[in-house]
Amino acid sequence: MPLLQTNYISKSYSDHQVLSDINIHLDQGELVSILGISGIGKTTLFNIIAGLLSPESGQVILKDQPITNTTGQISYMLQKDLLLPYRTIMGNVILPALMQDISKKEAEAKAAPLFKLFGLQHTEKLYPQALSGGMRQRAALLRTYMFNKEVALLDEPFSALDEITKHQVHSWYLNLMKKINLSTLLITHDVEEAILLSDRIYLLTGTPATITQEISIDAGLKKQPDFELSTAFLNYKRKILSLL
Repeated sequence: MPLLQTNYISKSYSDHQVLSDINIHLDQGELVSILGISGIGKTTLFNIIAGLLSPESGQVILKDQPITNTTGQISYMLQKDLLLPYRTIMGNVILPALMQDISKKEAEAKAAPLFKLFGLQHTEKLYPQALSGGMRQRAALLRTYMFNKEVALLDEPFSALDEITKHQVHSWYLNLMKKINLSTLLITHDVEEAILLSDRIYLLTGTPATITQEISIDAGLKKQPDFELSTAFLNYKRKILSLL
């Protein structure tokens, strides 16, 4: 069974239907992208998966259990890091644990060993303004991981980074996923980012938006040096742009 799946999710606002019969799945250890133009309904779908919005119809299933309309089951990181400027990095990271009524001492004990794993060693007592954009995103990802250690929903988390930093964070995140056995659903409208990061890509198109294509990215090709400069990469990009 898939780790996470949606079955025939539809959503309307008043008389405007946004999503129609969305069926997607995420297997253990995968990174799957949902790719579509801005405003197509990607964030609406994530809000439904996270339990923040109710679908008009359909179900969200996590590990074979329905979680539709249930919050607190899946980690969710928005586009902005949303680190609180008046809290230290440690203070920001442990917020999800504190919200689950875990004591501050216990939460810090759980978080402390993860700082090195996330490349954040020696930042525990710093405040967000002292960190670079890439480091802030790592802190936000660690906070997300503290909420749920199996599935992460990431809504364009790298879009604010410059190209060099983004490339570095991409590589770091893929390696991190393997180390901690994390599975990820990623929202993006960046075609190249989707190809570089994903095991599979769902294309969300139309009005109302539906899943019109599922594209698998060859893992062997991705391991080749300079994959992003290869003919295979350009062929994936050309195909996706034609379908969008």
